[in-house]
Amino acid sequence: MSHDFNRRSFVKAAGITGIAGLAGCLGGDGNTLSWDAGGTGGTYYPLSGNFKDILEDNTDYSLQVKSTGASVENVSSLNREEADFALIQNDIAYFATNGTGIEELQGEGMDNIRGVATLYPETIHVITQADSGIESVEDLDGAAINTGAPGSGTQVNALQILETAGITEDDFEEQNANFDTAADQIRDGDIDAAFVVGGWPVGSIEDLATSNDISLVEISGDLREDIRSEAEWFADDTVPAGTYNGVDADVETVSVQAMIATHDGVEDDVVETVTAAIFDNTDDLNYKADFISADSAQEGMPIDLHPGAEAYFG
Repeated sequence: MSHDFNRRSFVKAAGITGIAGLAGCLGGDGNTLSWDAGGTGGTYYPLSGNFKDILEDNTDYSLQVKSTGASVENVSSLNREEADFALIQNDIAYFATNGTGIEELQGEGMDNIRGVATLYPETIHVITQADSGIESVEDLDGAAINTGAPGSGTQVNALQILETAGITEDDFEEQNANFDTAADQIRDGDIDAAFVVGGWPVGSIEDLATSNDISLVEISGDLREDIRSEAEWFADDTVPAGTYNGVDADVETVSVQAMIATHDGVEDDVVETVTAAIFDNTDDLNYKADFISADSAQEGMPIDLHPGAEAYFG
């Protein structure tokens, strides 16, 4: 990996020269890039806002960040070329490009989706009230569970994990909403548990834990081994003690990877400029800064790189 020349100078120059190439695919103001994030209560949205600040401070591009239902919705927007960049999970990227894995993505693969960089582990949180009596995933049999927004990567992961634990969709009451709504449902006692997938600490869980006693259900032991053997994109993970108020011990779980994706209709110079701006300025990150670096940005990359990203990381 070579970063010997002055990337900041390149970013400024490429930002100017790339504007004309963007005008055709973006419409309107050619230096405005569209970026699909996720719900405001997760990690995708504030991190995308961080990327927006970095890009606008270091290039001539501006970033229009959109709150969405996250991974599945985002990859579909990329496929339709309605977004230029998006944050998605690495498992959803694989499913989308191969046309497999989940019902929403079954069929012909989305062959225009390209990878830019992997970012950080997206930790699977299973949240309950502290006095719920739910101590394992198997205890969720018969429960009311928010599995995430419809079509989100969170819902996909939740259903995979529940099925591996022997809990089918007929065995629980499924509700679907974003992270903020899920936290409200836990607070109000409207559901027994919620799945939230995001890099810790997740804002909606932090807020909930300040007003309510919560518990995180472990995904460990034989179940964790079974989950990893059935879905290779899962990795072991741990939520450290003290991450959330009242959660005073480490909680074992699993994670997927968050990644930046784009499509092959975005000009190479534009992708290289965006990639350089982010990874040359990781010191300016306020979210997940301990994980995001050029050195690790291709770990767990499940799809072909965009040539612009390849030019930067090559």
